[in-house]
Amino acid sequence: MTAPNKEAVKAFLLQLQDNICRDLAAADGKGEFVEDSWTRAEGGGGRSRVLTDGDVIEKGGVNFSHVTGEQMPASATAHRPELAGRKFEAMGVSLVIHPHNPYIPTSHANVRFFIAEKEGAEPVWWFGGGYDLTPYYGNDEDCQHWHQTAKDACTPFGEDVYPKYKKWCDEYFHLKHRNEPRGVGGLFFDDLNTPDFKQAFAFMQAVGNSFTQAYVPIVEKRKAIEYGERERHFQLYRRGRYVEFNLVFDRGTLFGLQTGGRTESILMSLPPLVRWEYDWHPEPNTPEAKLYDHFLQPREWV
Repeated sequence: MTAPNKEAVKAFLLQLQDNICRDLAAADGKGEFVEDSWTRAEGGGGRSRVLTDGDVIEKGGVNFSHVTGEQMPASATAHRPELAGRKFEAMGVSLVIHPHNPYIPTSHANVRFFIAEKEGAEPVWWFGGGYDLTPYYGNDEDCQHWHQTAKDACTPFGEDVYPKYKKWCDEYFHLKHRNEPRGVGGLFFDDLNTPDFKQAFAFMQAVGNSFTQAYVPIVEKRKAIEYGERERHFQLYRRGRYVEFNLVFDRGTLFGLQTGGRTESILMSLPPLVRWEYDWHPEPNTPEAKLYDHFLQPREWV
């Protein structure tokens, strides 16, 4: 089996952060990502890049982190108990984009690499990541493009890859306490270390590189649509679901907090404005109801 090359992974992730920030800033047209480099007392650090109050992006963050530790946190060993007691390195790029316009979906992506080592034993390593789309006023064409791009990224690695990771995404980004999906899904994969390092790394790169191909065309098509207070109100209400998932279920958030990560960088995924309303339901046959009746229903988009 090919030995893991941590340096190559890190170099790719740093370049990926640069590329994504460049493409998103170009789509915004006004805003610029401000970089904040940080170090972690227990080992490692990262660079957080945040764009706020752009023409298109209300708040967007694209983070790179590379952290090390002497012991894997509970969020990692819960489903991999054999890793307990090993030192670890974790590196990745994670991003969330919250646009001003409710007709542009919120998007999330991340790709990551973990390696856990112990003297006298083979290292245990894996890749994970994916991306998902959270519309407020959905569009079939956008969802089809999003999923087609994801499928195209997966196809060189096998015809079964996209269906498997699409299904995993649908299952993972599900708010159990509300019994509803967070959005229209995309890709989610984890614990990937087969058939070897070279192939697994190539797949992670394909997913990371395809994100802006999936998202930027949607931004370009929807950013000029006019909207009013009603649409904005609904967007802020639905953002509450995003917050609930990130704080209750998200593995990356839990991993960061449990490893003593930089709180500002971990929580940069949260939107700047959000609202909750008690027991609110959309009126039947409205654009707001269509989100629930059409877009937040299990389906094959491509």
